[in-house]
Amino acid sequence: MTTTEQSASDSRPSIRTPTPITVAHGDGIGPEIMDATLRILDAGGAALEIETIQIGEAVYAQGITAGIEPEACESLHRTKVFLKAPITTPQGRGFKSLNVTVRKTLGLFANVRPCPSYAPYVATKHPDMNVVIVRENEEDLYAGIEHRQTDEVVQTLKLFSRPGCERISRYAFEYARRYGRHKVTCFTKDNIMKLTDGLFHEVFDEVAAEYPEIENEHWIVDIGAAKLADTPEAFDVVVMPNLYGDILSDVAAQIAGSVKATSRPRCTTRGFVPSRMGSTPTTSTPPTSAPRRSAPGLSPMRSLIALGLDPNDCGPLTAPQPLSPSGSKSLPGRSP
Repeated sequence: MTTTEQSASDSRPSIRTPTPITVAHGDGIGPEIMDATLRILDAGGAALEIETIQIGEAVYAQGITAGIEPEACESLHRTKVFLKAPITTPQGRGFKSLNVTVRKTLGLFANVRPCPSYAPYVATKHPDMNVVIVRENEEDLYAGIEHRQTDEVVQTLKLFSRPGCERISRYAFEYARRYGRHKVTCFTKDNIMKLTDGLFHEVFDEVAAEYPEIENEHWIVDIGAAKLADTPEAFDVVVMPNLYGDILSDVAAQIAGSVKATSRPRCTTRGFVPSRMGSTPTTSTPPTSAPRRSAPGLSPMRSLIALGLDPNDCGPLTAPQPLSPSGSKSLPGRSP
């Protein structure tokens, strides 16, 4: 082979083995969003072997209260990567949230929400903001255990476990270590809920002692939320229980510029990239409005697949690569 032939051979794109992923087109505006998403991935050169499953309204209508059939669950276990459009959960009693079901079934204990500023491309009052919210994703009030005590009193259980608290706290510190971040903050309300939130805080402190090179601190969630809204630059990685994380990850994303412009993959040893909006079943959405919202959230999926990374190692690989004003990409973690 001549030098010219060798050069031409080296320049040819390598053929990757297609990565199996499970895709659900969802309800309402979901199919429209998913079609656009898959076109973007295809244009980006992602080698995918797609397994399509049906979830949501059609499955609920069959009397399956979880919104997903056993055969679809088998696909999730097989591919370990789930790209899901929004679905509609029927209102009223007796129906389970599909998102909660998938989290528990696959052990998706960490919801990672990078909230970097994309200034000047996305307007924000905090151009230096670069916060990552790490939300515990299986316990707390989202265990969904509720009781009616009397005709006028209902009850829900707030469940924390020591293993669950340790797992999410350690995840936050490992994330910080891997990406060169310098501080991990814990938000709880343990001045009131001394056993549940108290356990979360206690375990956080125990884990923090194993990472002496990383600064750690604790805030009561209400004043911590106020500080986050006013001075998000003061935080780096913030770890918190499920309910607080659900609320404040959206708040942090909106402060950064837009709830729709940040990704929130659920992570463990499997990848799950959900939609960032509801199915809006009663809304007539112009064809050009919904799909364009899907593009920013593709960074986790593209990191895992299009760039050839291992989809079995979700976690810190989902950090964003925000653009600097010069247009160059910075390394994951805090921008230079």
